[in-house]
Amino acid sequence: MPVVTITARAPRITSLHVFCAVLVLAILARPLITEAASAPALRTAATVFVAVCVQALPFLVFGVLLSGVIAAFVSPAALRRMLPAHPGAAVPVAGAAGLVLPGCECASVPVARRLIGQGVPDAAALTFLLAAPAVNPIVLVATAVAFPGEPRMVLARFLGSLATACVMGWLWQRAGRAEWIADRARRGTPRRDGENRWAVLAETARHDLVSAGGFLVLGAVAAAALSVLVPPEWMDALAGQLLLAIVVMAVLAVVLALCSEADAFVAASLSMLPLLPRLVFLVVGPAVDVKLIALQAGTFGRAFAARFAPATFVVAILCACAAGALVL
Repeated sequence: MPVVTITARAPRITSLHVFCAVLVLAILARPLITEAASAPALRTAATVFVAVCVQALPFLVFGVLLSGVIAAFVSPAALRRMLPAHPGAAVPVAGAAGLVLPGCECASVPVARRLIGQGVPDAAALTFLLAAPAVNPIVLVATAVAFPGEPRMVLARFLGSLATACVMGWLWQRAGRAEWIADRARRGTPRRDGENRWAVLAETARHDLVSAGGFLVLGAVAAAALSVLVPPEWMDALAGQLLLAIVVMAVLAVVLALCSEADAFVAASLSMLPLLPRLVFLVVGPAVDVKLIALQAGTFGRAFAARFAPATFVVAILCACAAGALVL
């Protein structure tokens, strides 16, 4: 009689397990954290950190759930059918599609790759890549909540982000080369017939929540640190030098790499700065940051990222300044 050997599969620790473990440790260590935060500076930092996280978390959760729904139930072919045949006319349509097919920054890169693999013009796919995480209703509502007394910030962010996406699309149409995009990005991704759409939704939402949640915590820590570590006179000096403040906030957006559903609350916490530098922070962040550069290099190739990311950075700053001058 043959002997059947059953091999026990070792439990796999995922990012979700790590995320839950960190939450449990934070709850258990709460008394120690409370005692350590007796200093006024630490209390201020803790208040800023909690305020940013609590305000942004509902929008973050709703955003990743919607991203999961789109990944599971909306095919990239639907956008391809919506686009005009002419690449130049397809660019603004792809930008406007970000309003109805939103997604986070991490999700927009593979969606753009699938669009290119299905024959969508490169310029239109890249426009959608930039527009989807920046002009969708969740981001705009979160911006309105973060800036309750400044409704112009919502319009300025929408105009600046949409202009960035469309300008980069037209710029790629005029100056981009097909060989700058790796061949692997042009190979279509076959759809698995037995794939469970609800499993895709759950996995996409889990992945995006853990990834974006980590960056939200990083942004909240940065906002808390800036509120107590940076002397007020430095911020006053920066506020008085508008050009320098714009450059600093643009670089900060690239380095922090915040999720677009949460970055408005971090920007709102920096109330000592004028609105224009904070608008630049909100327009640049969803368009180009360190995690997006890494994702683009891995998906489309280093040659693409080395050209697309710096150009996007400059265009985003210029479009944000133009939108600010027009609206703010």
